[in-house]
Amino acid sequence: MLSIRMQRTGRKGHAMFRVVVQESRYVPTSGKVVAQLGSYDPHAKTIILDKEKAALFLSNGAQPSDRAARLLAAEGVAMPAWVKQPTQRTRSVRTADKRRSTTPPAPVEETVEAPVAEAAPADEPATEVAA
Repeated sequence: MLSIRMQRTGRKGHAMFRVVVQESRYVPTSGKVVAQLGSYDPHAKTIILDKEKAALFLSNGAQPSDRAARLLAAEGVAMPAWVKQPTQRTRSVRTADKRRSTTPPAPVEETVEAPVAEAAPADEPATEVAA
């Protein structure tokens, strides 16, 4: 059975992926690939995909993996009715009250400045007392 899946490439710490059609019993890292459909860069979030080829393999019964199904749907490839879209998982945070993003912002205190006493006008000369 053919499957559409991701094949990791790229250097250590900077993963890049190929979207490939492969026999499902082979390991994704092996070089036995039926067809290469495109690539995905998770750092730049760019997807390059041959949509016609992907639709052809899907119509002929290739099973997409969960991640590949998400990428194909994001690119607008028509998915057959038998392909199940992966559900969005909700994650819970253990200590949500300690996170900065979940704590309410501190109240902002507005300081009212006291009016400044007006200085003597510079137009009038000061009178000196002679002794």
